[in-house]
Amino acid sequence: MKVTVVGAGNVGATVANVVALKKFASEVVLIDIKEGVSEGKAMDMMQCSHALGFDTTVKGVTNDYAATANSDVIVVTSGLPRKPGMTREELVGVNAKIVKSVVEQALKHSPNAIFIIISNPMDAMTYLALKSTGLPRNRVIGMGGMLDSSRFRYYLAEALNKAGHPATPTDVDGMVIGGHNDKTMVPLVSIATLRGIPVTQLLSKEVLADVVQKTKVGGATLTGLLGTSAWYAPGASAATLVEAIALDSKKVIPCCVYLEGEYGEKELCVGVPIVLGKDGFEKVVDVKLEGEEKAKFDESVEAARAVNAQLADALK
Repeated sequence: MKVTVVGAGNVGATVANVVALKKFASEVVLIDIKEGVSEGKAMDMMQCSHALGFDTTVKGVTNDYAATANSDVIVVTSGLPRKPGMTREELVGVNAKIVKSVVEQALKHSPNAIFIIISNPMDAMTYLALKSTGLPRNRVIGMGGMLDSSRFRYYLAEALNKAGHPATPTDVDGMVIGGHNDKTMVPLVSIATLRGIPVTQLLSKEVLADVVQKTKVGGATLTGLLGTSAWYAPGASAATLVEAIALDSKKVIPCCVYLEGEYGEKELCVGVPIVLGKDGFEKVVDVKLEGEEKAKFDESVEAARAVNAQLADALK
């Protein structure tokens, strides 16, 4: 499998590195507009190959999309990252132009590729990539749900440990749907478990409400600490999606995809659980939402539509 990662910043370089470490790809191409950055990072990764035992070839190029030809999966990380105090939605104008240009250039050389979108605001950028290219919906996937779910599991494990229930994030099963947004993501507390035990039986409503809030602002928390967007978990999350496609694993992973009637919605991209395999996403998994979780998901959908309305110029 050949994988291209567009954008050699912190997130893009992490995606490329983790894909190489997972050993399922024959080649990874890292491409950036800044001279020398992708070449240098690719060389640095290749100099790890003996120590870490991988045979994937990592190649860096500057703005040469011909080198990305015939990629099976293309991960788009291009665009400005958040700074402290910024929302993801504040990036919509500038990043829309960047993402549209990147996707169109990459598609010329890899007409059969599956696209994974990381650029923020991710739900809107996924919608833009789909609509501007006319690709079938199974081939354009936003990464956010995987990342948000990982953060949810982390905060649940922290809370469980404090409550006297030993846990690591890998012991916890939890899912976040809705928008990749500090206000509109929907952590599904009702179906979260610790080794099969519902967390609602182990943690109080107050503690669970705190976990939900920490999850929703998880990205902003890291931006405040780091001075820029996080990169390890976003990069690893994207690499996990690429792996599921490469291995045709049929994993159920929450991702941002275009809905055509699922969850009673259509004409937008929003986070829902999907089955992921060699052709991209194969189907949407229907989780029955009730009460507050249903209301929060409906709010998330309306927020996504509002941001999409700002894409009118980019889609002309």
